[in-house]
Amino acid sequence: MILKELSEAFGPSGNEKEVRAVIRPALEGHVQRTWVDNLGNLHVEKKGRGRNRLRVLITAHMDEVGLMVIGHDEGGALRVRTIGGIDSRVLPGALVRLGPERIPGVIGVKPIHLLKKEEREQVASIEQLAVDIGAQSKEEARQAAPLGTSGVFATTFRELGPTVSGKAFDDRAGCAVLVELLRGEPLPHDLHAVFTVQEEVGLRGAFVAAYAAHPDCAFALEGTIADDLPKKKDLSPTTELGRGPAITVMDHTFIAHRGLVRLLMDTAQEAGIPYQVKQPGIGGTDSGAIHLAREGIPSITVAVPCRYIHSPVSILSLSDFDNTVRLMRESLARLKPRTLSNAS
Repeated sequence: MILKELSEAFGPSGNEKEVRAVIRPALEGHVQRTWVDNLGNLHVEKKGRGRNRLRVLITAHMDEVGLMVIGHDEGGALRVRTIGGIDSRVLPGALVRLGPERIPGVIGVKPIHLLKKEEREQVASIEQLAVDIGAQSKEEARQAAPLGTSGVFATTFRELGPTVSGKAFDDRAGCAVLVELLRGEPLPHDLHAVFTVQEEVGLRGAFVAAYAAHPDCAFALEGTIADDLPKKKDLSPTTELGRGPAITVMDHTFIAHRGLVRLLMDTAQEAGIPYQVKQPGIGGTDSGAIHLAREGIPSITVAVPCRYIHSPVSILSLSDFDNTVRLMRESLARLKPRTLSNAS
């Protein structure tokens, strides 16, 4: 499945070329036009089949969180900083790949027998970590991975019964959903799909995409937090695996258009598609940039729940993935101009 290729592709923010190289050939024969803009967004046009067609923007971001080399130690270790938001608790011992040569490395931390008592009770910060690529000197490390070299987690995609595991499901899951939509039969409306760049560092590709597309409305496809494990049962999770796609009504960057919220929920209920509402106020997505473009664009985010996002490995449910594709296709088929009336 294309999710495997997308998950294993190298694509930290600002370096999404390999992800584009997976997506573009997968769409050949299914769309009318593809092109790449100056920022690196991959634009795709697929004509609709209905009358009085709306122009619908659908985005999914190609970039993933990662690391960037900012220095070299005398012993040959690399000093790094994060690209996007990564909790430093997940970093020690993680395997990584760096630069065009995909140099393998492991994230090291001061060994426990050398830690002071107070240090053992603290989480190591990114400044206390280093990447070991086997270099024996500062110069050898500098030649192998110069300043500015970026890297990602080295994770192999695997099937785990009704779920799959891999890296970068935020947002390669959304990219895979969008590919499936574009491979399907034409919908009533014209689709302007954009596989965006640099979402993890400020929704940058989405700002450019929304302005260029000038759509009537927009849907952002995501891989979102499923924090149903491990935690106490009496706490409300953001989303849960196996309960269907997550509809965002509000996050840190936008409040969803109420007409589009109703469209998705009504469609799910009438078509018998399980869905859940993402706990409001958490995270941010491309919708945060899109809804502010030009005169304002009615926007909403639909996501595949994923456990352990922004870490070396994530897990998602294949049924959630399939139901996200289904919900989007059914909802787009029912979308009408009156859906987009000012619903405030």
